[in-house]
Amino acid sequence: MSDSIALEARAKLNLLLRVLAREESGYHSVETLYARVDLADRLIAARTEGGVTLQVSGEDAGPAEQNLARQAARLVLQAIGGRFGVALTLEKRIPVAAGLGGGSADAAAALQAVNALAGNAVPRHELFQFAARLGADVPFCFSGARFALGWGHGERLLEIPGPPAAPGLIVAPPVAVPTAHAYRWVDETREGAGPRGAVALDLESLGAWGSIGRMAGNDFEVPVFGHHPELRAAYEALAATHPLLCRMSGSGAAVFAVYRSTGDRDDAGDRMGRKYGRVFPVEVGSGG
Repeated sequence: MSDSIALEARAKLNLLLRVLAREESGYHSVETLYARVDLADRLIAARTEGGVTLQVSGEDAGPAEQNLARQAARLVLQAIGGRFGVALTLEKRIPVAAGLGGGSADAAAALQAVNALAGNAVPRHELFQFAARLGADVPFCFSGARFALGWGHGERLLEIPGPPAAPGLIVAPPVAVPTAHAYRWVDETREGAGPRGAVALDLESLGAWGSIGRMAGNDFEVPVFGHHPELRAAYEALAATHPLLCRMSGSGAAVFAVYRSTGDRDDAGDRMGRKYGRVFPVEVGSGG
């Protein structure tokens, strides 16, 4: 049994994101099509005598006590009776608070890494329950799927084959969009509106980038762009590079595009430059 393990914590994109009804709890149900990308943080977990420590480099991930990777490690250690402790070292490469699931990916990696240090003592289905408790995107990040449909609060997943991996570009403007604010803005735009329309989701329509592009949408875009015109400008500039699809991910602030070829993606990256924020070339729907 190893005394340390290193894992990549890969980011996610929302190719489709519909915000459904607000529940009595105050939370909203969602319907989303997730895609995995190869932009990743790096997590190292090492055995210690006791407790959980966290050292972070790169992106500012906020207070250590609120870090999802640290919370995930504690859940696994509690499940195995606290037989040992863990020192976590996290290299942040995924932009924070950008709708890319960086914190969720870190939590998923911590669940897997700490459980591996424990000889996989916690069954995988229990780890999925931990993932659902930690956050809406953690189950997808933990699943390792290339593509998946997600419902509810992210705890219901259906892995799908999806289209072949494709070149993509992520633009991360220097803007923070609090998730709670984004949901409130969605509610405000819907006051007096009727029920949400239906969308047909089938494997044929979700198996090609062209058909995904035609149905893709994000209910957060209109209200978030209304409050942050600089994000609309970044989105419109990216859409002008003629991608197969262009959307905002999650509740923002990152926007992304998927292209037919690496050459198209690289040309788009050159056109975007640094005017709208940091630019990350990625593979969308990456495996591994």
